[in-house]
Amino acid sequence: MRGWGGTKGPAILALILLLPVFSAPAACLPPPRGEVLLRVSGAIGCTNLGGEARFDLALLESLGVARLVTRTPWTEGEGTFEGVTARRLLDAVRARGGTVRAIALNDYEAEIPVEELVRHEVLIAWKRDGRRLRRRGKGPLWIVYPWSEHPELDTRLVRQHSVWQLDRLVIR
Repeated sequence: MRGWGGTKGPAILALILLLPVFSAPAACLPPPRGEVLLRVSGAIGCTNLGGEARFDLALLESLGVARLVTRTPWTEGEGTFEGVTARRLLDAVRARGGTVRAIALNDYEAEIPVEELVRHEVLIAWKRDGRRLRRRGKGPLWIVYPWSEHPELDTRLVRQHSVWQLDRLVIR
């Protein structure tokens, strides 16, 4: 058997140094106490249950509640939406990918560039005009863009990214 000075020593040392890169995400979020509204998985560095980051309403609210007054292509007039910005959510789970796969309760999916979510301060909303979003009303979570502030976002592609009845995010 050779010691650290032999041919196996540098290889073993390299493996030891690389272990943090290949380790599982850290459980650094508190577990949800209520109904889980959103699960985030994939290239994340912070979890709370089963290798995922699972959020109930209280945990989402703890990230900071933001408000967005905007019209949407699917509703009448402007509404005041409340939720968490995608940026804050991605920071909370320590997202390391460049794309988010947003998946709805009915399995509808959209691939959204992280840069788009962050640049436009996109909201993951749970309220409109002071009322919780219900499944029949695009809830419990809805990805909402600032269309009133940025009319250029009213494109077919961005509409496809505005996933309602949001259930899961997979970071890639």
